[in-house]
Amino acid sequence: MRSKLIHDQQGERTFAVVFDRGEEVLAGLREFGREANLTAARFTAIGAFSDVLLGFFDPERKEYDQIPLREQAEVLSLIGNVAQHQGKPKVHVHVVVGKRDGTAHGGHLLEAHVRPTLEVMVVEAPGHLQRTTDEETGLALLSPK
Repeated sequence: MRSKLIHDQQGERTFAVVFDRGEEVLAGLREFGREANLTAARFTAIGAFSDVLLGFFDPERKEYDQIPLREQAEVLSLIGNVAQHQGKPKVHVHVVVGKRDGTAHGGHLLEAHVRPTLEVMVVEAPGHLQRTTDEETGLALLSPK
C-alpha cells in the first residue's frame, strides 16, 4: 500500500491510497487510518479483487452472515468512513462488486484481496467522529457529538 497527501487546507486533508496485488483491504485501511491519525474521514474506491468476503448483518443473531465470492470481481462502488472507537480509528466499508457475468453483489466488506489494484481517495474532515457500542445490536455505531 502506498499513499500520498494530495491536498491539505484548513484542516481538510485528501490522500490517494493505492493498494497492490494481494494486499488485504480492511487491514490496509486500518493501518493507513492509524498512520495518518484519522479521526473523521470518508473514502471511495475503484479497482478489483481476486476474492471478497461480504457481510449482511442479521439483527436477530447480532452477527454478519458471510457471503464469500472466490473469484475475480470488479469494484463497482466502495464507500466508507473512519471514526474513533475506543481511541482508535475504526473503518466501516460497504462495497458492490461486479462478476464476469455482469451480476452485482454487495454488502458490508469483511475481507478482500486486491488484484491488480485498488485506488482509494480518502478525505479527512476537520473534526472528530466517535463510535459507541450499541447495546441492542452490539455494533459500534456512529454517534456524532
